[in-house]
Amino acid sequence: MAFLFNILMTALQIYSWILIIYILLSWFPGARESSFGEVLAKLAEPFLEPFRKIIPPLGMIDISPIVAILVLRFASAGLGELYQMIMGL
Repeated sequence: MAFLFNILMTALQIYSWILIIYILLSWFPGARESSFGEVLAKLAEPFLEPFRKIIPPLGMIDISPIVAILVLRFASAGLGELYQMIMGL
C-alpha cells in the first residue's frame, strides 16, 4: 500500500512540475513551439483546458494554471490524509 501511495504522490508532484515548466515556457518566445514545448503541451493542456473554460483571463493574465496547480496540491494533500486514515496513523 505504501508503494502505491508513493507512486501516486510522486506522479502528482511530477505533473505539478510539468505544469509549472509549461507555464514558464510562455515567457520565452517560441519555446512552446519547440519539440520539448510540444511534448509538455500534450501533457499539460488536457488538464488545463477545463480550468480555462471556467476561469476567464484577467486582462492578459491567465490565472487558470494557478488554480489547476492548487487543485493538484489539494489532491495530493487529500491523498495523504486518506493514506493516513487507511493506515490508522
